[in-house]
Amino acid sequence: MTQYGYFLSSEEHTPAELVEQARMAEQAGFTALWISDHYHPWNGEQGQSPFVWSVIGALSQAVSLPVETAVTCPIIRTHPAVLAQAAATSAVQLGGRFRLGIGSGEALNEHILGDPWPEASVRLEMMEEAVRVMRLLFTGEQVSHHGKHYTVENARLYTVPDEPVPIDVSAFGPLAAEVAGRIGDGFITMAPDTTSIERFRRSGGGTKPVMAGLKVCWGTDEEEAVRTAHRLWANEQLPGELPQILPTPSHFEQASELVTADRVRENVTCGPDPDAHVAAVKGYVDAGFDTVYINQIGKDQQGFFDFYRTKVLPQLD
Repeated sequence: MTQYGYFLSSEEHTPAELVEQARMAEQAGFTALWISDHYHPWNGEQGQSPFVWSVIGALSQAVSLPVETAVTCPIIRTHPAVLAQAAATSAVQLGGRFRLGIGSGEALNEHILGDPWPEASVRLEMMEEAVRVMRLLFTGEQVSHHGKHYTVENARLYTVPDEPVPIDVSAFGPLAAEVAGRIGDGFITMAPDTTSIERFRRSGGGTKPVMAGLKVCWGTDEEEAVRTAHRLWANEQLPGELPQILPTPSHFEQASELVTADRVRENVTCGPDPDAHVAAVKGYVDAGFDTVYINQIGKDQQGFFDFYRTKVLPQLD
């Protein structure tokens, strides 16, 4: 049976707001949490980007739901040995209810230290080595690793959970889906694409869990909801590899000028019609996802949670 989680948007909200949304999500009947891991928001209108590991520590004390990053890039901005410590500590704080979602990243977040931004095939190669490093460290044993991209000397994690942290891998293209199947404990994507799931399963994913994220904009006025989604998340409609290579929020703002409100209306569920929201979620259920994480665009979070608690989630049981 498909589970329904809530997707916390670090790009839009302060740490305190994210923790309060997690509480509301649990009260509304959502059963898990995703939280984005960014250094920058996608654009200035979104306006936030707190350090995800601090927020996860607060979530561990505020709710009883499992938490997962969606997603963390382990290849450039933060060394995989440091991420392994952050993930292991989060898993301990959450009593084993933590999963590390990873991906090959975006220049928006990863170029900030002046490192080169590699092409996609190199980023996937780096991610695969990073996963090997993190899994070695999750054992709690002393680790030395001298690889093509990373060096670790005499490193040991002393604070580790009873079981190694599961690592789920995000993918948006065929090669990435194959890598996810080979190295991941689960699969993350943002579209109800059965082809990607099948590629993941054929490449070694088997019966491992597959998870997806879905953005909506609930509101009593559909046109106002469309305007809100267009103002805050027009970047989601940018095609191809642009989201991976544009380096700053201002570049995303410039590119997003090409995204019309009509395009957002066509691709994002907006407004107060419960049947439209149910249909959007069921598209992912029918595609075979084990968990769907839903995010409300904009400030009216309480209205969204009341709406989903009373009008949407009961139809998804």
